[in-house]
Amino acid sequence: MNAAVRATVRVGIYTGAKVYFVHEGYQGLVDGGDNIKPATWESVSMMLQLGGTVIGSARCMDFKEKWGRLKAACNLVKLGITNLCVIGGDGSLTGANQFRTEWSELLADLIKQGKITAEEAKRSSHLNIVGMVGSIDNDFCGTDMTIGTDSALHRIIEVVDAITTTAQSHQRTFILEVMGRHCGYLALVTALACGADWVFIPEMPPEDNWEEHLCKRLIAQRERGSRLNVIIMAEGAQDRKQKPITCDQVKNLVSKKLGFDTRSTILGHVQRGGTPSAFDRILGSRMGVEAVMALLEATPETPACVVSLSGNMAIRLPLMECVQVTKDVTVAMAEGRFEDAVNLRGKSFQNNWNTYKMLAHVNPPESNINIAIVNVGAPCAGMNAAVRSAVRAGLIQGHQMLAIHDGFDGLANGQIEPITWAQVGGWTGKGGSNLGTKRNLPGKNIEQISLNIAKFNIHSLIIIGGFEAYLGGLELVTAREKYEELCIPMVVIPATVSNNVPGSDFSIGADTALNTITTTCDRIKQSAAGTKRRVFIIETMGGYCGYLATMAGLSSGADAAYIYEEPFHIHDLELNVVHLIEKMKTSVKRGLILRNSNANDNYTTQFLYNLYSEEGKGTFDCRMNILGHMQQGGTPTPFDRNFGTKMGAKSVMWLTDKLKECYRHGRIFANTPDSACVLGMKRRSLIFQPLASLKEDTDFEHRIPKTEWWLKLRPILKILARYEAVEIDTSEVAAMENTRIIVILCLISQTM
Repeated sequence: MNAAVRATVRVGIYTGAKVYFVHEGYQGLVDGGDNIKPATWESVSMMLQLGGTVIGSARCMDFKEKWGRLKAACNLVKLGITNLCVIGGDGSLTGANQFRTEWSELLADLIKQGKITAEEAKRSSHLNIVGMVGSIDNDFCGTDMTIGTDSALHRIIEVVDAITTTAQSHQRTFILEVMGRHCGYLALVTALACGADWVFIPEMPPEDNWEEHLCKRLIAQRERGSRLNVIIMAEGAQDRKQKPITCDQVKNLVSKKLGFDTRSTILGHVQRGGTPSAFDRILGSRMGVEAVMALLEATPETPACVVSLSGNMAIRLPLMECVQVTKDVTVAMAEGRFEDAVNLRGKSFQNNWNTYKMLAHVNPPESNINIAIVNVGAPCAGMNAAVRSAVRAGLIQGHQMLAIHDGFDGLANGQIEPITWAQVGGWTGKGGSNLGTKRNLPGKNIEQISLNIAKFNIHSLIIIGGFEAYLGGLELVTAREKYEELCIPMVVIPATVSNNVPGSDFSIGADTALNTITTTCDRIKQSAAGTKRRVFIIETMGGYCGYLATMAGLSSGADAAYIYEEPFHIHDLELNVVHLIEKMKTSVKRGLILRNSNANDNYTTQFLYNLYSEEGKGTFDCRMNILGHMQQGGTPTPFDRNFGTKMGAKSVMWLTDKLKECYRHGRIFANTPDSACVLGMKRRSLIFQPLASLKEDTDFEHRIPKTEWWLKLRPILKILARYEAVEIDTSEVAAMENTRIIVILCLISQTM
């Protein structure tokens, strides 16, 4: 939430508006006085890495009464405030809309009471409202993610990982209750991210005889060789008759009926605290920028809107329509229309639920299909989650799953063996590549590869990796003309920290690397807070792709991020140095510069360090950090675990259908362009695109796509760092001279 506050303040000031903080939520709005204070550029410095909300939040019963709203309106009118930015849940946003709807009535009452003059009322004749949703439950319909949800998932997964190790040691069953009184998003994604055996969510209660099914599922997992069982529960878990299902109830069932050593843990408010994740910082920043733009463009006729995330786009939606759909979910659950409740939650929730159902229910049909999986290129966090998901989805379909070790070299050398359900147990939380991976392409070994495909009777191939996986897939497709054995369906799953695979907005592993960089930058900035007047030059991975440098710049509050896609020259470097010299005159006496590893052949990280050191003499000193391979390691984030799980399962389902299409005359023959695809995320959907069709959008020399969606976020980075003359739509700024924007947090409960 602090990222949203910071962005709203800084973009508001950038556009020439005067910005106010309202401390303690609606209570501060009602009480006025020192609770409403002007915000400055420096006042939001060093906020990005702080959890909670630095301007406070409080329950407010006064605002529910008309006399309370009258006091709030009077406080706003006296300060000339006509634009309200509200960060909260659906209740807080509904209250804001009611406030706006009765604004004229409130002004009339204030004039009658002699609290304000007619002239003051005229200057504040209408109130514009824009909302941003802050809720760890992700329970607001209309947005893919609410501010705070990803950070809560980080806290949950940290606990799950810690509990899993002790559960395996003692062969225990663990039941974990996470927040979500009316929404099961946290529980559902946690279940996918940790490979849980069962999940209870309020939107889709279990069948009436769930106790028997649960026990059978747990026994089956133990019989497959698992040393532990994990059950995830939302706090609002219920049965079909809307009777609560509790942790103790499930614990007693498992321990008494099965005799398993069972423990339960209720995570509680630990989910609300801690440092916000990189995703939440970027989400809050983007929403804050869009909120200010919405206020700039608002007219008295503009309905109150809420800023939402749709895929990779920040969009505006009518506030009350979203609130109504959110309420419709609760009504659907109350009426027992559980399928409707899941559908109303949106496409992302549906996909998560369908993936969980597919991986949880094991009734394999007969199948003679062999699907092989190979990891290619540099390792990254989340690869193992994709492999595990693909293996189990394939086994559920009745296929035999084959593991290829050490990339295309392993395929050429015959390092191929069956992989079982139990072998991939616990893989979701493991970083790197358990199958082993190499960067070598298949070209020089293509004949041996084709022979082994025939020898091991491989009917389809899943290639998980980065740009090498994409190139390798293209080479295999090209070689189909000469080697008939390669005429099998193939799918490439993008997995690389660089996020540079054509056909997908995101790659598995990039989120983990981004959080690693962000955490490191936090620590580096903290060290500068003590020494003062210090500038850090940090080099990130990514090759020629500037995704990591740009997004880490947004999440860590960098002053500049140099990347290959946006050429920079000596004049730009001079402007950056001048910017930092001016910054050292303020109370914020530190600087952070990021550089992508291949941003420029001549302006290297060492060159930048030398330049800044020389030009900053007497004003600031410099330090240089090259983060290196620490960005490729570590435990996968919840996003990468969930993303890898969905991608692995989706690829197997697609291959299963494609194999049916390609089965002719007793054998499989696939040589059409759409039989070899990249599975990528585009906007809100996972889609398959033929490898051949992506060639036009690929810069093969620099190993990047020609179109990259995240480049449009670059101006935000510069504005938030206080650079002048950044291109942004300010067509409405001329009319903003006397406008006031207010930032208010009015949550019933504190979020990230």
